[in-house]
Amino acid sequence: MTKVNKNFENLVPNYLFADIAKKTNEFIKANPDKKLIRLGIGDVTLPLAPVVVEAMKKGCEELGVKETFKGYPDYEGYEFLRTAISDYYKSFGVNVSADEILVNDGAKSDAGNIGDIFSEDNVILVTDPVYPVYVDSNIMAGRKILYADGTEENNFCAMPNPDVKADIIYLCSPNNPTGACLNKEQLKAWVDYANENNALIIYDAAYEAFISEDDIPRSIMEIEGARTCAIEMCSLSKTAGFTGTRCGYTVIPKELELDGTNIYKLWYRRLSTKFNGVSYPVQCAAAAVFSEEGQKQTRENIAYYKENAKIIAETMDELGIKYTGGINSPYIWLKCPNNMGSWEFFDYLLNNIYVVGTPGEGFGKNGAGWFRLTSFGDRENTIEAMNRLKGLMKK
Repeated sequence: MTKVNKNFENLVPNYLFADIAKKTNEFIKANPDKKLIRLGIGDVTLPLAPVVVEAMKKGCEELGVKETFKGYPDYEGYEFLRTAISDYYKSFGVNVSADEILVNDGAKSDAGNIGDIFSEDNVILVTDPVYPVYVDSNIMAGRKILYADGTEENNFCAMPNPDVKADIIYLCSPNNPTGACLNKEQLKAWVDYANENNALIIYDAAYEAFISEDDIPRSIMEIEGARTCAIEMCSLSKTAGFTGTRCGYTVIPKELELDGTNIYKLWYRRLSTKFNGVSYPVQCAAAAVFSEEGQKQTRENIAYYKENAKIIAETMDELGIKYTGGINSPYIWLKCPNNMGSWEFFDYLLNNIYVVGTPGEGFGKNGAGWFRLTSFGDRENTIEAMNRLKGLMKK
């Protein structure tokens, strides 16, 4: 008899954003005349940079010519892209070699799949609030999960507890959903904890391009000791608008060894069995992101989103609503006014001003009473949504 993985029964019934979509679609059906503004899901709205589009076109054209045709890509990604990423790290003072970089179809894939190479007996530690994939992928594998509390009191920057022993730690900075960032001293504390406990940090740097403050690391590889305890994952989804194009990368230091095993070699073995790589045109487009012109154009888009974040943050300031994020992050994590619950506030905004956000409870128990807004929307809609909120809150 066929048996299913019963660990799936331990998942919450629906993925957070599926519940949001259901409520939103029901509202649209019942109110077709209302202009809905979406500041919930973290999807970008600006188009790909022109230099990126041209590189993708060129890659497609090369596939139509026998002399430049490409078949299966290298499992770890084409060398030209890995070299471009390596040079990007060097631009902010971090030494990551091209042969420590593995190209993927977005950080979410590797974040969810990396557990394949680790025993189900490992104890997982995540910060709460937390991006759901870190939790759900380990629930699917049947692992024990512990939580480090991010709260209003510690500005949602959870720190290691020496009395808690974990084998694999997931960190995200700038954080999704809270927008909070670990400074160098805080991140060093996590690196020291991992090395002292022979543990692994899986570090999600998907939002590093939004960092503007000097004391906030762009990469965990900036921190002394990280190369013996950390894997870094990054994505071009938010950096360059690749949410629909799909490309990212994982950095595994060649000297990283755990349980007597080289982690790069182990992950490469898994990769070569279960993944056929990212298409040539997409890798051409990704390499263009890291060119001088590509950096200029993509940073114009990031500046646009950061201005949206500033508009939202200034609205929170005007209304006296406590929040984190918005400076080094595209997310504003706000405390629901009048002691509302986060789903209660979701319904309140949806039904009164037709604005969609993300309830904090979907990110863990410490998200109760908090709410995430994204700056990835259109400028005009962002301004209109904030004006609607001001009108609602000042009644």
